Amino acid sequence: QVQLVESGGGLVQAGGSLRLSCAASGRTFSNAMGWFRQAPGKDREFVAAINWSGGNTYYTDSVKGRFTISRDNAKNTVYLQMNSLKPEDTAVYYCAARLASGLRYRSDEYDYWGQGTQVTVSS
Repeated sequence: QVQLVESGGGLVQAGGSLRLSCAASGRTFSNAMGWFRQAPGKDREFVAAINWSGGNTYYTDSVKGRFTISRDNAKNTVYLQMNSLKPEDTAVYYCAARLASGLRYRSDEYDYWGQGTQVTVSS
């Protein structure tokens, strides 16, 4: 089993920055991880993914150039640095982990999920 705990969410003005963290525990974790988000009334959507080494990353188009996913395997932690935030980035952000390798953007290809952290961007 893997437990994922997100932190770092909050309220920020448009143009501001936040850094989300996802701490993994329960087993040695060495596979791909991702961030998703869900706004009220909308489906959960893919944001970013990273492979075990951190050498490969993948982003949805709407966050490219603004968000950066990274990981520190020594700390079993994945990060999402979010810059130039927009009101449309407002959502609950979820960390997810795969048992398999490879970057994926579909939520049903992830095996473990955190409880989510709220990000609210005011205009």
